[in-house]
Amino acid sequence: MRKKTSNTQNQARISEHPVITFNRGAEVTFYFEGKPLKGYLGDTIAAALVANGIKVFRYTEKRHRPRGFFCAVGKCSSCLMVVDGKPNTMVCMEPLREGVRVERQKGRGKI
Repeated sequence: MRKKTSNTQNQARISEHPVITFNRGAEVTFYFEGKPLKGYLGDTIAAALVANGIKVFRYTEKRHRPRGFFCAVGKCSSCLMVVDGKPNTMVCMEPLREGVRVERQKGRGKI
């Protein structure tokens, strides 16, 4: 059962579980398209984005269709984003860190 809170970031997080224990790291600030957001060390960038209500990570090149969190194990291309200026970063595998800058990727990403 998900514990309800008034904080937007925590609404998408599971805070209590009957089997799993969550050991959260320190709270950090990161930036999504210039907007400061909060997350925890130990999370992936994708998990921190979802916890903050961000569902669209990129748009496809030809049809501009939205893509978001899908496999969570680095086997698809749905989570490719621009991280600190580097395109095609799989944010489902990239650890969150203080001050990281994340942007939606449009198409294949330009180097």
